[in-house]
Amino acid sequence: MKDHLIIFDTTLRDGEQSPGASMTREEKIRIARQLERMRVDVIEAGFPAASNGDFEAVKAVADSVKESTVCGLARAIEADIRRAGEALQGASASRIHTFIATSPIHMEKKLRMSPDQVVEQAVRAVKWARQYTDDVEFSPEDAGRSDITFLCRVLEAVIDAGAKTLNIPDTVGYTMPEQFGNLIRTLRERIPNSDKVVFSVHCHNDLGLAVANSLSAVANGARQVECTINGLGERAGNAALEEIVMAVRTRQDFFPCDTRVDAVHIVPASKLVSGITGFPVQPNKAIVGANAFAHESGIHQDGVLKHRETYEIMRAEDVGWGANKILLGKHSGRNAFRTRLAELGIELNSEEALNTTFMRFKELADKKHDVFDEDLHALVSDEAMVLQEHYRLLSLIAHSETGEMPYAHVVISEDGRESRAESEGSGPVDATFRAIEKILISGAELQLFSVNAITSGTDSQGEVTVRLQKSGRIVNGHGADTDIVVASAKAYLSALNKLHSKLERAHPQV
Repeated sequence: MKDHLIIFDTTLRDGEQSPGASMTREEKIRIARQLERMRVDVIEAGFPAASNGDFEAVKAVADSVKESTVCGLARAIEADIRRAGEALQGASASRIHTFIATSPIHMEKKLRMSPDQVVEQAVRAVKWARQYTDDVEFSPEDAGRSDITFLCRVLEAVIDAGAKTLNIPDTVGYTMPEQFGNLIRTLRERIPNSDKVVFSVHCHNDLGLAVANSLSAVANGARQVECTINGLGERAGNAALEEIVMAVRTRQDFFPCDTRVDAVHIVPASKLVSGITGFPVQPNKAIVGANAFAHESGIHQDGVLKHRETYEIMRAEDVGWGANKILLGKHSGRNAFRTRLAELGIELNSEEALNTTFMRFKELADKKHDVFDEDLHALVSDEAMVLQEHYRLLSLIAHSETGEMPYAHVVISEDGRESRAESEGSGPVDATFRAIEKILISGAELQLFSVNAITSGTDSQGEVTVRLQKSGRIVNGHGADTDIVVASAKAYLSALNKLHSKLERAHPQV
């Protein structure tokens, strides 16, 4: 029998720490349900003590998810752990994940605690957490730079206190794969009671080694990997869930374990997270990138046509890429639309939401002949943003002519009140943004403007990402439309809506 490799998804917690990736409660629920559909073992829903908004989001996920364990993060502080326990009360299965730093630099400079004090606090934290659940996970922050003897001492103590999972983080993405694998093996060998727990790893991608380090740890006995959809996360991100799952599954000759993840839901999950956060997936991204299963070379094409396995080590359909992407058009009915959404793993909360989304689908189908799966994902994400709008685009006229200064005229609704303005600019998008600013005077600084074609063809929807910064807060806005200027206006207003809703939070790093 193969060992079970536990997949611990932290998209909703560590993934949300990407600048601009903050999610609403409803968005977290949508992603959590998709993770549950994928059969992810543990969903880390957030950091309940970080804010009331995060507490409510973790509580909502705990109440919604039935098949996966829902986890809340907490520092090794009693108030944090109590808050996490309260947020997780409605979960069918809950876990509290508590942490404290163990490296010399962190203990001396950040915590200002002695090693003895750190051990005592770690033990107390595990015992507090056990008052709420038997499933307690402990992380020694910055384990990769911790003294191995002290690390063994802390971990032995928390096992005796009742921790069931020991998570070893490479907090700053500093460790090399061979080093990290050796660390996991050494800890398992040196800690007397190591057979009583599951060893987990949480690797960051600062040197591009998060997946490699995680897989090295698995080869050396780790049986849980903490990861995120699309590798989303703090700084350069985390280990990518899709790469971990498919590497282990594809190389069953090498790994003595496998996951329970239903891989056909990987691509829909990737598109959902990308749409909600506004972080596009690079085309050459492994597993979920648009080019992941594309073959340009004539030699490769010839080989694949003769025998697929000459150049493909996985099947595209096994991870959720559809063989026939053209499925719907303007003559498609409501039932076909609903059925295809279900096949893509897209859930709408009510019949009213289905009706309004279907009407938007019809409007899109009138503009372009074929509606692709990618269009449907963008459509649903766009509709979810419309439902939360404080500022809404009512109309837009943009004009661009060779030799003339481009200009735009916009009409915006702010809490039901209409305002209009026009402006010139270096191009129609610049003019549109200037016109919006004449009305809203946000004072936000534009940090990123990115345009991607959702599908091929000149009638493709354009997907625009706008990143704004104001008073130290960074948000991403997302918009899609067959008209790039309209998509840009939607994305700009989407970012301003996020700034208005004050959803950004500061999270401690694990």
